[in-house]
Amino acid sequence: MLKAIARKIVGSRNERYLRSLRPIVAAINAFEPQVQALSDEAMRARVAELREEVAGGRSLDDILPEVFALVREGSVRALGMRHFDVQLIGGVTLHRGKIAEMKTGEGKTLVATLPVVLNAISGKGVHLITVNDYLAKRDAAWMGKLYNFLGLSVGVIVHGLDDAERQAAYASDIVYGTNNEFGFDYLRDNMKFYKEQLVQRELNYAIVDEVDSILIDEARTPLIISGQAEDSSSLYARIDAFIPMLRKETDFTVDEKARTVLLTDDGVARMEQVLKIDNLYDAANITFQHHVLQALKAHHIFQRDVDYVVKDDQVLIVDEFTGRLMPGRRYSDGLHQALEAKEHVQVEAENQTLATITFQNYFRMYKKLAGMTGTADTEAVEFREIYDLEVISIPTHRPMIRKDFPDLVYKTQREKFEAIAKDVKELHKRGQPVLVGTVSIEKSELLSGMLQKSGVPHDVLNAKNHEKEAEIVAQAGHAGRVTIATNMAGRGTDIVLGEGVTDLGGLHILGTERHESRRIDNQLRGRSGRQGDPGSSRFYLALDDDLMRLFGSDRLKGLMDKLGMEDGEPIENRMVSRAIENAQKRVEAHNFEIRKQLLEYDNVMNQQREVIYSRRRELMETTEPESFVTEYVEEIVDEIFAPLEAAKGEPDAESLEIAAAQLEDLFDIKMELAGAGVAVKETVRDAVLSRQRTLSEVAGDHYREIARYFLLDTLDRHWKEHLLSMDHLRDGIGLRGYGQKDPKQEYKREGFELFQQLIYSMRDAAIRALSRVQIRSEVREQEFQHKDETANMQYSGGSAEEEHKKEPKRRAEPKVGRNDPCPCGSGKKYKKCCGAK
Repeated sequence: MLKAIARKIVGSRNERYLRSLRPIVAAINAFEPQVQALSDEAMRARVAELREEVAGGRSLDDILPEVFALVREGSVRALGMRHFDVQLIGGVTLHRGKIAEMKTGEGKTLVATLPVVLNAISGKGVHLITVNDYLAKRDAAWMGKLYNFLGLSVGVIVHGLDDAERQAAYASDIVYGTNNEFGFDYLRDNMKFYKEQLVQRELNYAIVDEVDSILIDEARTPLIISGQAEDSSSLYARIDAFIPMLRKETDFTVDEKARTVLLTDDGVARMEQVLKIDNLYDAANITFQHHVLQALKAHHIFQRDVDYVVKDDQVLIVDEFTGRLMPGRRYSDGLHQALEAKEHVQVEAENQTLATITFQNYFRMYKKLAGMTGTADTEAVEFREIYDLEVISIPTHRPMIRKDFPDLVYKTQREKFEAIAKDVKELHKRGQPVLVGTVSIEKSELLSGMLQKSGVPHDVLNAKNHEKEAEIVAQAGHAGRVTIATNMAGRGTDIVLGEGVTDLGGLHILGTERHESRRIDNQLRGRSGRQGDPGSSRFYLALDDDLMRLFGSDRLKGLMDKLGMEDGEPIENRMVSRAIENAQKRVEAHNFEIRKQLLEYDNVMNQQREVIYSRRRELMETTEPESFVTEYVEEIVDEIFAPLEAAKGEPDAESLEIAAAQLEDLFDIKMELAGAGVAVKETVRDAVLSRQRTLSEVAGDHYREIARYFLLDTLDRHWKEHLLSMDHLRDGIGLRGYGQKDPKQEYKREGFELFQQLIYSMRDAAIRALSRVQIRSEVREQEFQHKDETANMQYSGGSAEEEHKKEPKRRAEPKVGRNDPCPCGSGKKYKKCCGAK
């Protein structure tokens, strides 16, 4: 009560924030006459002067009013558009690293130009992230006229660019692109061998358009770069043939809420019988177990034309939040292969993770992050907890007059869709344009078929027909138009009303069911009523909708029965609407927990990733890689001799034997340590470093490239193996709960142990390899990408891994005995490892 009273007196946090910006808006407006008097050339010259002032130490906040006034006047001259005062408020909010919630049609694209130009003046680069390539190219070309007018350069990062094109784009003052492209470029940069190959600059400032879609909806899907793993594609088809034999509830159970499938005891027995194995859960049969569960998920959780489509004999993922196809993206852990087997298309080989990061951790690396969307307030808690981003609701330029009618609830899907088809026909007859929102391709095609029978002309916008998206959306506000769309609904493109439509009530939004998230429903509603236009919306629901069936309460169903509803008769009831909203809140909370858990697990990996990528960048950029070699050698020698030094008196024979074996394994040095005393440590260290100096003298300038190559190559190979180990640890960590242990804490503990092993093993492998390199004088062009005389390097441990095939090739010439330890670091004898290949 006290909070409510205080809010009435001093206003909400949002209202107080907006009031605090009034002086800044006044200052921007005060600059307007002065800026209007400048010529085009004088405006560009002033922007250049401000760049120099910022480089000299002047703060961006200090120049904000003048820069915003320059951008507004530049927009008038270059685009014919002038920023409203509420758009200035949105611009300040974005510059301060917050989320600006602005209703659809309020000009978010234009608002972004204000903080983009201000922060681009710093010279450190600004990234503007959009939800698809079309919007990235459209906005860069459209707003690029303004940026170029002010003397700033613009780049676009879209699918299909090569490294040279990406480098040029990232070097621009302002870069537009999608979240996937920025994230994958970060991962790819951390797989490069030479700093000249890097494409991204530092992650300085990013504005995320449709921030809720990118940072909330897509946060459950990590970015993964994969390489081909061991081929087991034939096993997927074999297992798939057995799945129809299994009976639901008898052989397996399905949890639709958690989207998981579990075998019962009967199901386990049946699979053991058909696979002719004794124990499905034996460690030796874990591959069978994995394939069976993924095949069951493919058949009983994932639906064709809902979760994926089959196009050109390929299984293509459908983005559950936008309805768009995601070519090039594949489900992980063999699920995609299971779907390919189910649909009888070619089963591609499984992939192994080479690099991965979540969107949460990628975007948290920016020094400053901001976002804009029409719907963020319902997720304000998550934005604050995960990203430390505050949501500010920006007032509209004109009052919102859209009418949002109560939901209509029917008993069954059939009754609901019949009512929808009938109402759409009546609205079409009146001439009022209708946008029908569906949650899946399947539902959009079902309704399309019903409207065809009713003789209602219409357009369908879904993942199967997305090429004409902009054209369809542009016409959706014209009289008599009926547009059926999945959740993509032309997001980012305004639906402009045609002539005479305002008199008919504007665009009517018709939702065929509630989405799991209230925010997605609000996005659909937001297509109508832009900038004070009239409009209306209504959602149609059925008791057997997925949301109602899985998350609606039994009390709601009982209430419907008590009300004695007849077939085809809808109900409008506040209690029903509240129950539906409560169901959505439960789903939102459930999904938040999933995203939070994903982040908690990835935070463990993120700490490791930062250490590895930081070391990798040091190795790539250093002019003295030999300093790392010296550091590694000294660490290893200290570790080998530590047990000998700790012994009281003369070390025992076994300790001496172990130390001698380690010296031979790691440094290719055979030395008798018995009776030599601990002083021999200095002799060993000097001998190893002397060998490296000799190698350096023979190889000349190329020694640095040789050392850099082995240091990076061993890091990459061991990091890849570590990622696989962490994947396996994550898959089975949930079982720790049965032992009364916290899986998250166990994951942190065991993950740290694996990481320590990684650090030691990649260091040891690099030194083991460098200790066996021999140089033979020879003239070789192109070696190590140099154009002068080079030395041909011989390495006895084998060649680099597949992912580095494009790197300069080295001829292998073994210099170890067949019974010696293999120099690749496997621990096996040479004849049974690299020598057997």
